[in-house]
Amino acid sequence: MINYLFKGPFAEHIENHISLKKAIGYKYEAEARHLLRFSSFTAEKYPESTMLTKAIVLDWCSKKPYEAQANQCSRASIIRQLAMYMESVGISAYILPKGYYPTEKQYIPYIYTEDELQKFFRETDQCHYVGECPYRHFIMPVFFRMIYACGLRSSEARLLKVEDVDLNTGILTIQHSKKDNSRLVPMSVNLTERCRDFFKKVHILSRESDWFFPGLNGKPMTVTNVYSNFRRFLWKAGISHGGRGKGPRVHDFRHAYACHCLKKWVMQGKDLAAYLPVLKTYMGHDSFEETAYYLRLTADIFPDISIKLEGCYSDIIPRLEGGADEAN
Repeated sequence: MINYLFKGPFAEHIENHISLKKAIGYKYEAEARHLLRFSSFTAEKYPESTMLTKAIVLDWCSKKPYEAQANQCSRASIIRQLAMYMESVGISAYILPKGYYPTEKQYIPYIYTEDELQKFFRETDQCHYVGECPYRHFIMPVFFRMIYACGLRSSEARLLKVEDVDLNTGILTIQHSKKDNSRLVPMSVNLTERCRDFFKKVHILSRESDWFFPGLNGKPMTVTNVYSNFRRFLWKAGISHGGRGKGPRVHDFRHAYACHCLKKWVMQGKDLAAYLPVLKTYMGHDSFEETAYYLRLTADIFPDISIKLEGCYSDIIPRLEGGADEAN
């Protein structure tokens, strides 16, 4: 983590809180940047405070006119965790009640049809060369196929290094993913072959520490770059987008992968009690509940198999409330 210079009356507590979070496996980088802004806020407005009072918390958490409701809830959650930490070490702090701010309607993942996937990937194959991003036309057909075919989070694909892609065995090494977890992800024969061809075009002179999907100036592709290309391919493929916060989203390729796997296994008569732990490990889930979420999603998306799922696995199918979103 970058060594931020925290300010204000709670600087020491913020530093210790972040250190503890990282020590138990959280990256806590975005949260650290948020707390850096909070430290500047308190240094300016409440420099003499000895307690994290309700007035300070509500002042900081008040909704900005330009921000979405989800962002306010996220800010409130981070400060709530800080307050809980401070209370645990004997420092008086106001703990914002859980759910104090109303949340927006939860996003329900968009599950791409096989036809939509074919159209989308066909458009990535049409990606052309541009001087500003010389490898773009090589990257896009492989990058998006990898996210779907391996059920990856976008960040897991973006941050792959050359050394993480074993072209002999066809295995990806996902390093330091969510909660600092790592795992091995086998690729299909077809995707492995695409990666080998991609390597010959892009990485002949690369070092093992270079990014597998290179961006500009020796950096990995940015989230903005991924999203702008995604929206372009989506539009060309004729897949309607509902606007901000409504999807489809890049992360929905991961959701679609899980649902398509479960549908295939059900149609093949596989014992899901045996296969769900495999899916859990493959996708890097921390808990079985995260994976079981996809049973409900699959049942709702594919009515033709819902009766079988409900009949055999009703005891482990959770209610679908959209909570899996980016968490999975």
